[in-house]
Amino acid sequence: MSNDITFEQRGAVGLVTLERVKALNALSYDMVKQLAAKLDEWKTDNSIKAVIVQSASEKAFSAGGDIRALYDAKGNPPFEFFWDEYRLNRTIYRYPKPYISLINGIVMGGGVGVSVHGKYVVAGENIMFAMPEVGIGFFPDVGGTHFLPRMKGKTGTYLAMTGARLKQADCLALGFATHAINSDNYASIIERIAEGQEVDEVLQSYNLELDSTFDEESLGVIDKAFGHESVDEIVANLKASDNAFAEKALKQLAGKSPTSVHVALGQMLRGAKSDFEECMVLEYRIVHRILHEDDFYEGVRATIVDKDGAPEWNPAELESVDPAQIEAHFAPLDSGELTFDEI
Repeated sequence: MSNDITFEQRGAVGLVTLERVKALNALSYDMVKQLAAKLDEWKTDNSIKAVIVQSASEKAFSAGGDIRALYDAKGNPPFEFFWDEYRLNRTIYRYPKPYISLINGIVMGGGVGVSVHGKYVVAGENIMFAMPEVGIGFFPDVGGTHFLPRMKGKTGTYLAMTGARLKQADCLALGFATHAINSDNYASIIERIAEGQEVDEVLQSYNLELDSTFDEESLGVIDKAFGHESVDEIVANLKASDNAFAEKALKQLAGKSPTSVHVALGQMLRGAKSDFEECMVLEYRIVHRILHEDDFYEGVRATIVDKDGAPEWNPAELESVDPAQIEAHFAPLDSGELTFDEI
């Protein structure tokens, strides 16, 4: 047991605090297991009426999973971590009590997995949300297959394929967050819900009305281009557009792992038609394939090990990716498919 995540009861609230501050609350395996066990305990505790998750860091809610640990395990990927993490994501999605995430600062990857699937997602004024996995040769997992295709229009597909970041107003407007609230009010939110006040009423009393920073033309570019079902068609559509946002999107795609970009689109197309459990099973299949390939380790090397910012992807171009190789990521596993406990 570690002190990287702590639990306490405050009145009617089960309060979770992410405290691995020096690592921007990157999720360790121990943190995942502790949170899963506590949620299971609180589920049947009648004195707990709601669960609230917060961060002890001003910089980050959680910057993601511990990718350096995955890098160091090359050759023997810790698939048991993903087994438990994905089951935790499903526990949160199906949780029978209100689950409220109070997010401010960076929230990416694994941090998204322990927040977005709850009933209430509160975005603070300094939130920086992204699923940037394509930039390190990975894929937008932890339920990205499910929630990204359900964001406004095709914005989730755009985010999955480019790793683009969103701030507070767009988290609310595009469907990542359920509420936008100044973080100065987070302590009051916890106190009021702990006293037994209704969650909806408490959150609505602080909720801000914010407009998206995306204009209608930019959203139109996203919906038109990222509505296609192949990477080639998406790129061709962006290149044919004279809109400045299309040029920006092309630049955002550039430099990402070509394999990961193709996998991300395949996820979005399948996820839009699948329930949550089906999406998590699909992700467990993908992770078994992608951690046996070179791009992830090259991406982490270039980003956090050598920090040269110059990954050498294989293949290096979007158009060079073999469609059959991409399809293989989604095929059933020979053994050990992800399963779930009964609710």
